[in-house]
Amino acid sequence: MSKMRAKLKLISVTSGENHEALKFTAVAKTGAYPEDGSDEDNTYAKFSPQASLDITITNPELVGKFKPGEKYYVDFSSAD
Repeated sequence: MSKMRAKLKLISVTSGENHEALKFTAVAKTGAYPEDGSDEDNTYAKFSPQASLDITITNPELVGKFKPGEKYYVDFSSAD
């Protein structure tokens, strides 16, 4: 399997007792992309136009660190 990198935007954080549920979606430009393709989100949206990721974190070092609207790279590689 080839490695893959996605760019995701955090759309919500739901706090619970000792955990947070994070919801991500694929990046997408609101409005028009530059014709020259210079917007990085444009490149990611072209090759992965739809994505969603839900993850619950319980690591006390990470709880409270994620803010809606922030963007993150997510790397995928085979675990085998």
